[in-house]
Amino acid sequence: MSDIIIREARAGELPALLAFEQGIIEAERPFDETFVSGDFHYYNLEVMIANEQAAVIVAELNGELIGSGNARIMPARPYNHFKQYAFLGFMYVQPAHRGKGINSMIIAELVRWAYSKGLYEVRLQVYAENAPAIAAYEKVGFKKHLTEMRLSTDAPVRQ
Repeated sequence: MSDIIIREARAGELPALLAFEQGIIEAERPFDETFVSGDFHYYNLEVMIANEQAAVIVAELNGELIGSGNARIMPARPYNHFKQYAFLGFMYVQPAHRGKGINSMIIAELVRWAYSKGLYEVRLQVYAENAPAIAAYEKVGFKKHLTEMRLSTDAPVRQ
């Protein structure tokens, strides 16, 4: 994997990045019944690429983008012992390149970026049923922290 280049994304790469975003959404659609049908966006990638408070990182192989990730500086809760943290998202590797450590390389670069910004806490969200993603994040050192739960108000409350 020494031919893989991990670098910051460029504005001209927006079409490929938007395709990655739709790949993420399609992969996550089975885990979230609240998604609207059709295309939508999680991120404003164009703004994030230009923002000093965010990093959009890509993995490139032979001139082709094969993966991505981003980090954003987020304010911590008043009860945390840190003021800000890095929140990761936009984690995507093309299916043909999965299982090769590319996600780990992208995360390592995002963690370096966070550290360079004086951030010592990195967080992300993942669907509880997305076992492959959870395994990939645990492999690089993430630990489960909090579970968000939901209930639709049109469902009966069990007693």
